[in-house]
Amino acid sequence: MWPIGSGDVFAAGFTHAIQLDADGQHDLAALPRLLRIGTEHPDALVLGHPRYDASVPRARELGRRFTNLWVWIETLSCRITDAMCGFRLYPLAPALAVADGARLSPRMAFDIDIAVRLSWRGVPVRMLPVGVTYPAGNISNFDMLRDNWRITALHTRLVFGMLVRLPALLARRASTRHWSDLAERGAGWGLDLLARVYRIGGRDACLALLFPVATYFHLTGGARRRAARDFLERALARRGERPRPGDGLRHTLDFAVKGVETAAAWRGDIARDRMTVDDPASLAHAVGGGGAVLIVSHLGNVELSRALLPADQRARITLLHHTRHAEHYNRIMRRLNPDAAINALEVTEIGPAEAITLQERIARGAWIAIAGDRTPPGGGRVSRVRFLGAEAPLPQGPYVLAHLLRCRVYLLFCLREGRGWRLHLEPFADRVELPVGDKRAAIDVLAQRYADRVEAHAVRAPFQWYNFFEFWPPP
Repeated sequence: MWPIGSGDVFAAGFTHAIQLDADGQHDLAALPRLLRIGTEHPDALVLGHPRYDASVPRARELGRRFTNLWVWIETLSCRITDAMCGFRLYPLAPALAVADGARLSPRMAFDIDIAVRLSWRGVPVRMLPVGVTYPAGNISNFDMLRDNWRITALHTRLVFGMLVRLPALLARRASTRHWSDLAERGAGWGLDLLARVYRIGGRDACLALLFPVATYFHLTGGARRRAARDFLERALARRGERPRPGDGLRHTLDFAVKGVETAAAWRGDIARDRMTVDDPASLAHAVGGGGAVLIVSHLGNVELSRALLPADQRARITLLHHTRHAEHYNRIMRRLNPDAAINALEVTEIGPAEAITLQERIARGAWIAIAGDRTPPGGGRVSRVRFLGAEAPLPQGPYVLAHLLRCRVYLLFCLREGRGWRLHLEPFADRVELPVGDKRAAIDVLAQRYADRVEAHAVRAPFQWYNFFEFWPPP
């Protein structure tokens, strides 16, 4: 172990310290990248994220996953994707401050302890993928009983330490009013694990497993929690109801189950006949009618409907999105099913080049899917509509796009009903024509029609609304 508490090291002019396990497991070719990240981000803690080969013991891998889950809870963050890898770079100033202010755990628990405590101090974290192998005949210093006990005791202390620091940690978490700044939360292996549980024990088993995780995200997601409560109050009022204690957590849990159901569908664990089509004639007309624009929303589970569609229909869908979130999502979904990756285009504004590309796809019979319930990053053109009794901004992009592409337009919803799902494919317009003199007014009418349909479905299924951001911002 390097002399973490030694002031002499810092006084000698050193700024960083490398930790490298001596058992030959780590790929040393990653060292230049470790140093480069430390140079580019001198204040950051750089941690290795192991990329195992087939030699990794199964018990060791599962133990790491358990520890990393607790680290996410202790730091109220998913930034540290692996807290046990002995391939890392410390910035000495905050590391020495941690050592001077706390009694750090020895042996294998040390790596976890210092990483969590540096995170508590607000030290930025950078993760570096590094290859890890377990050489044949390698001798491990890990003591199964003593070290597992130390790690368990450490997590207990760190959880209580997190609770003491909870107000400060929550205050540090940046709040935002625009959905595009909300970071993705969760991990691919978690979806994979839950999909397996879904296959074995069904939805009820997943609910039991998800409850503590959903509770954590519900308690730590203040902005999302307030936005969800605002929506539920408005939607339930239309039914003559009021939110009950626990409805907010139920809403978060329903969102978590939605992710599990999507993963299970892509793994083939949900039969196609569990999705019924509300209007089969409309779907048949869309399938045989060439290209179209599909205006979707964050109500229900459109992604599950894509998983359960026949392969030829699924291949026709191109998703337009505003952020790079789909890149991470694609990596996760490819692990579940190579066919699950979204055929996506990142489009912030529809310019001439983007219009030509989309027109070519429409000519080949593509369905262009675009969300109608999220305003573009940085503002953009919006229509003010009445939605659940108050004025809300909706993007004008879907209607401008439909006008440019001169094709049919449908609304698409997929809502859970009992133990199955119902697909609603609603004809919206044979073609969107915008008059030269008053395009804005024509778009406002279309946006209001869309809002009315979303509201009708949302009132029937309020807990399937997954737009967890401030939908009715103040003027």
